Amino acid sequence: MNEHHPAPRPGVPDEQDTGAAGRALTVADVLALPVLAAGQPRVVTGGGCLDRPVRWVHITELTDPASFLKGHELVLTTGMPLPDSAADVRRYVDELADVGAAALVIELVRRYHRPPDALVHACEARGLPLITLAEDVNFLEVTQVVHTLILGNQTDAMRRGQRIHEAFTALTLRGAGAQDVVRAASEMSGRTVVLENLAHQALICEPSGATVEEALTDWERRSRATPPGGHPGPPGAERWLVTPVEYQGERWGRVVMLPARTEGPPFGPEDTVLLERTAMALTVARLIHATPWERTAQQGALRDLAGQRHHSPEDARARCAALGLPTDDSRFLAIVVDLRDGDLRDGDFANDGFGNDGSGDGDVRDGSLRDGGAGGAEAEARLSQELRTAGIPTLIGALSPGRLGILLALRPSQPWRPVAERLARTALDLLPRAVVSVGPEVTDLADTARSFREAARVAEATPPGRPLPPDRSFHELSDVGLRHLLYALRSDTRVQEYAERQVGRLIDHDTRHGSDLLTTLRHYLDAAGNKTATARRGGLSRETVYQRLRAIERLLERDLESGEQRTELHVALLALDLLRGRVT
Repeated sequence: MNEHHPAPRPGVPDEQDTGAAGRALTVADVLALPVLAAGQPRVVTGGGCLDRPVRWVHITELTDPASFLKGHELVLTTGMPLPDSAADVRRYVDELADVGAAALVIELVRRYHRPPDALVHACEARGLPLITLAEDVNFLEVTQVVHTLILGNQTDAMRRGQRIHEAFTALTLRGAGAQDVVRAASEMSGRTVVLENLAHQALICEPSGATVEEALTDWERRSRATPPGGHPGPPGAERWLVTPVEYQGERWGRVVMLPARTEGPPFGPEDTVLLERTAMALTVARLIHATPWERTAQQGALRDLAGQRHHSPEDARARCAALGLPTDDSRFLAIVVDLRDGDLRDGDFANDGFGNDGSGDGDVRDGSLRDGGAGGAEAEARLSQELRTAGIPTLIGALSPGRLGILLALRPSQPWRPVAERLARTALDLLPRAVVSVGPEVTDLADTARSFREAARVAEATPPGRPLPPDRSFHELSDVGLRHLLYALRSDTRVQEYAERQVGRLIDHDTRHGSDLLTTLRHYLDAAGNKTATARRGGLSRETVYQRLRAIERLLERDLESGEQRTELHVALLALDLLRGRVT
């Protein structure tokens, strides 16, 4: 015998609170109600089945009550009509079990004072919970209380279902993307929700009560162990709730709801409804937004890596691994392809190089490269194809408008320069004025932000059309000299003020008098202070050069024989050239 007294459930303190919000009332819930607990209920058999839902309560004194049942009823009886023969008792229990009764409750007050052995054996054989009551209980009051709770739950469920319908309808009407849909599902359910593709790669993860690392670690293996299933249900060892995302018979992936980290209520009908609506909203989002989910997912992971926006290095590794990027025993290389034909945006150097200045406005919707146009999209597609052909795991996507980021995961023995050269040539074939820059190689995924940051600084310091190094088609940090640095800083007001302070009076003098002292100063500085070379460059006599240099020293209050002061003036002229658009 499996006898025990049910412990009061913390969620069921009285008849007004079933603790079953969002799920069906169970046998355990009913036994914990004071109106039934007063009868000192004892579970004789089926103690492991007390989570069965109770759809209704049925009082019966018939020998064939099953003909009046539809399933999931809690059957109450005084035991008076129970047959005497063991065969008839088995038939009685078989009929209840066949119709799907939730449990049999028998009062041990009038006819019996202990449950008949035949009844116990029959219930054990069919797995039907058998509960005895040691004290008299008003069955009518039990039905009134339980039915009130059931009807109230049904009403609440209808209201919650309506709220789910309205929320996802609003998301669909405003053209929400997949990220917004998955986030809404997680917030409404209070559970972690994941969107995966057909290759079992986790594209979007919205954790609830857990970290990304906990949700996505070893994702592909766990996902493959969960049968696809055409209908929602928690099959497989992971006990996930799964719904396919598909359109007209074409399946695109699955949306998965993970169980709570700690012991909590199981998935209920409301969770199933919510996940089905999530799948429908994701289908609409896929039809509305042309950008593939994989591309958007890679871009999101890339931007978070470059901007160090992960909660922890462990979360970053789990997320990238779930996208198919090897995170162990790999070396990582960041490549930035600047796709703009014109100058870089003013102020780029003031932010982090990825369109993230802290305002939150740096997002590139749907992975588009706005300033790169169709050429940018084609470059991204071609580079992605190039990497797939080469068998190199990668993340690729827009870091900011007009700037494409690539993260390569290379084997320990694989040289990176041939790969970078191949990608750079592909990009330049499509967009000849693009600037391809490469950051330093790193061995830890957490250090990729540094690699991207240095690559971005190289891109910012390299003007479009700048001649390539003689041995390669990309730029790296060692290529950045003084002119490159000033180019990157040209929009900084401190640089502008410095140039004006150093040579502004000379420019004003030339403007008022029609002279050309600035050109003479430029020739003198380019000649490293050699007056003969200065005269030759300007087509002037030495005496004229001497006169002009004395005038320059007087106007600027400078000693042109001082190497330090000549350097200061030379830097000012370089900055002035860049401010005037002379970038070569």
